[in-house]
Amino acid sequence: MASNYSIPDLSIDEIDKKILSILHENSRISYTEIGKQLDLSRVAIQIRINNLIEQGVIEKFTTVINPTKVGIHVSAFFNVEVDPQYLEHVAEQLAGDPAVTSLYLMTGPSKLHMHGIFTDNQEMEKFLTKKIYPLQGVVSVDCQMLIKRYKSRMGMKL
Repeated sequence: MASNYSIPDLSIDEIDKKILSILHENSRISYTEIGKQLDLSRVAIQIRINNLIEQGVIEKFTTVINPTKVGIHVSAFFNVEVDPQYLEHVAEQLAGDPAVTSLYLMTGPSKLHMHGIFTDNQEMEKFLTKKIYPLQGVVSVDCQMLIKRYKSRMGMKL
């Protein structure tokens, strides 16, 4: 059976992939410096990056903050099982909370997988008892605290 879904035909060539790789390592690098590395003009780099933004390949430029340097000492992962009829509502409520850094719908019995950051254990406990547990449709919550980070990749690297 043929699918009506097709992957959009984006014009990403090897130069664009190299630009994306360079930006992934340092999004503050100048167009001129990228041009020097790839033997292209500043204007050519600027046009290519603008095209990548317009095509939605680059969603945004951001800053990665070291959580412990700003008083965030607890990082935890949650698996939240939700009654399917309340899934969207629970996801919207959790996604709107500033402590939630990522939220995904996973395979299995309506599981939301979530990462959250907190200043301390008391703040995490308050999040559980005041934010998650009272949400209508939440069936169970499994929480695992991060002890040590070996690798954390922000965004997708080509």
